[in-house]
Amino acid sequence: MPTVTEILETMDYGPSPEASGEVMAWLKARGTFGHYIDGAFTKAAKTFATANPATGEVLAEVAQGSAADIAAAVKAARAAQPGWAKLAGHERAKWLYALARHVQKRERFLAVLETLDNGKPIREARDIDVPLVARHFYHHAGWAEMLEDEFPGAGPVGVCGQIIPWNFPLLMLSWKIAPALAAGNTVVLKPAEQTPLTALAFAEICAEVGLPKGVVNIVTGDGETGAALVAAEVDKIAFTGSTEVGRAIRKATAGRDVKLTLELGGKSPFVVFADADLDAAVEGVVDATWFNQGQVCCAGSRILVQESVAATFQNRLAARLAKLRTGDPLDKSTDVGAIVDATQLQRIRDLVAQGEAQGAVLHQAPAQLPPLGCFFAPGFLTNVAPANIVSEVEIFGPVATLTTFRTPDEAVELANNTRYGLAASIWSENINLALDVASKVKAGVVWVNSTNIFDAGAGFGGYRESGFGREGGREGMRAYLSHPATKAKPEAEAVRLDAAPVPGAPSKGPAPIDRTAKMYIGGAQKRPDSGYSYAVMAKGREIGLAGLGNRKDIRNAVEAAHKAGGWGKATGHNRAQVLYYLAENLSAREAEFTRRLHDAGIPKPADEVATAIRRAFYYAAQADKFEGAVHATKSAHVTLAMPEPFGVMGVACPDAAPLLGFLSLVLPAIAMGNRVVAIPAPSMPLAATDLYQVFDTSDLPAGVVNIVTGAKDELANVLAQHDDVAAMWYCGGPEGRRMVEGESTGNLKSTWCFANHDWKGTDGQGREFLLRATQVKNIWVPYGE
Repeated sequence: MPTVTEILETMDYGPSPEASGEVMAWLKARGTFGHYIDGAFTKAAKTFATANPATGEVLAEVAQGSAADIAAAVKAARAAQPGWAKLAGHERAKWLYALARHVQKRERFLAVLETLDNGKPIREARDIDVPLVARHFYHHAGWAEMLEDEFPGAGPVGVCGQIIPWNFPLLMLSWKIAPALAAGNTVVLKPAEQTPLTALAFAEICAEVGLPKGVVNIVTGDGETGAALVAAEVDKIAFTGSTEVGRAIRKATAGRDVKLTLELGGKSPFVVFADADLDAAVEGVVDATWFNQGQVCCAGSRILVQESVAATFQNRLAARLAKLRTGDPLDKSTDVGAIVDATQLQRIRDLVAQGEAQGAVLHQAPAQLPPLGCFFAPGFLTNVAPANIVSEVEIFGPVATLTTFRTPDEAVELANNTRYGLAASIWSENINLALDVASKVKAGVVWVNSTNIFDAGAGFGGYRESGFGREGGREGMRAYLSHPATKAKPEAEAVRLDAAPVPGAPSKGPAPIDRTAKMYIGGAQKRPDSGYSYAVMAKGREIGLAGLGNRKDIRNAVEAAHKAGGWGKATGHNRAQVLYYLAENLSAREAEFTRRLHDAGIPKPADEVATAIRRAFYYAAQADKFEGAVHATKSAHVTLAMPEPFGVMGVACPDAAPLLGFLSLVLPAIAMGNRVVAIPAPSMPLAATDLYQVFDTSDLPAGVVNIVTGAKDELANVLAQHDDVAAMWYCGGPEGRRMVEGESTGNLKSTWCFANHDWKGTDGQGREFLLRATQVKNIWVPYGE
């Protein structure tokens, strides 16, 4: 044993193992785990082993869930849900409080169990994961107490199917179960097959506190079990995991009227400017990239450093890397633990090898890895081209890329050069620069001079192919609530859009002036690319012609909308002025629009036009009043929840109420700063095309609203598939709704699909439209000492 003097000279760490005897005794006593269904553990039939990734030692046998097991769990949850929802919010709050308290009482037990099953260092499980689990249950006990006041009129969704990953098993469980229960839902949760043990321990806690049976059900198993849960008769699916599986879930739930939250992969930028505190930024990399062995969806895996300090930063990073300790996760001095299993370890090795083959240079810690277990020494890659596989693909391991930039604009361009948009970390002592870049980065969470900070009070979730929906905070609660369904109203029968001439009765009066509506793209009237038009009929006669739009017209409209990006940067006041002006100009032509709707056979045309004018005033008023929030989260931080426009949205409008339905969907979208490609009512597109002159005389910038006429479902299909369309709204029948949701999987755009309803009543406007037209970015800013 070294002397004290020798230790002070070398500063080597001595062994400091965490005792695991209590947990191992619990595992030995249980031996085999069944599912937790309807308040009791089932007898396991088919099982699989779960092992300690640091040693390969089998910890327990766990039941392999079948479709029948999922059906039994859903049945139990369905039976329990009405009674749970009827409880007063205060009563549900007491149950959540009890869960929080019992998690706290079992903190050390749960931390050790998580480390054994997952391989993460005990310091992280003990000091980060489990305290945050308790925090989520405490926080959502508060939401249960306040629900009626904060979300008036809202109710639970019903039965929620929840699928969680292996990187933060217990923490992800709390993210999903706590808000679901607070809202009055019941749950069926499937943990990852690699790390099911803390979920099963939580099931025992549910039994320990006496939680009513069926409220929480836990079914273990592999991907087939998860697929069975997605296919089950549930009302919501919440999934955290890979983008590929998220895409499959979106496809499987299309058209089923199932609420969906997807928190998927990431390739997050970690941006270091020349004026940053470089030593702090280096420690930030430790937390962003090597935390949890890099198995973090929001890991700062793309380090971008300003060229003038790149050499200095790289040297300091390499020196810090050399001091990281990789080894036994139960040792309190370990910095980097074990990779979750051999499959993931091989994937990391393969991706790093491919990156090196494509020219990257690996800088790795000189770690003495344990002889057993799944370990990979942390490192970073330099000389990485943008097209290198490691620049594009999520490695999900303790390896980052390091590249340089010269200007802030280049930093933003590189940061956004990814299909993901989960998180970003910005390092600069110039707060103006940091916040400017934070506003331009396409990510759902942005940390300024910090990284990987989480709290139950702030939403977490991504943009683009990192998924949609939020978990945590007010926005996370909203995802588990529903409002009374609007009463569906039948639409007019679909008309066949025929390009052939339509013979009509001879005119009895003077010869009418031909009326042919063109497309409206980029602020100009454009002929359809197809060269075809179709007859718009009313009362058995032709009242005009409209273009038959096609894929190229949609392409041109999307391009025009992207060029109008300045609209999203305008202040809410400036957008409000334009919308007020639009309402004023529509009001000046009220009699003309009323007459044209009357001639088209639209019932109560005067009411429709008057309501359309009021709607324009309503969304003008909302443009500068729909605001974000400041979340109460960690000390020394202020967390800004900023609603941001999606960008380019596709909108397929109802056939009913052709003027009012069109404006009821287009106006909230543009009020929030989006640009729109709209498909008007196919049976009466002239009500929308008559608005061209209103738009042109209302100072609406070119490209903010683009109108493509033609067959709604054909054009909506193109918009749903378009990777440069960030969100899609569709009003129509069930087949069209299923098509839009199913075809949106390419870039995992946010969709809102619903049946036609009464557009003149309260269902035709409101806050829900504004919420659906925005996505929340949470920005963590240092505040105080």
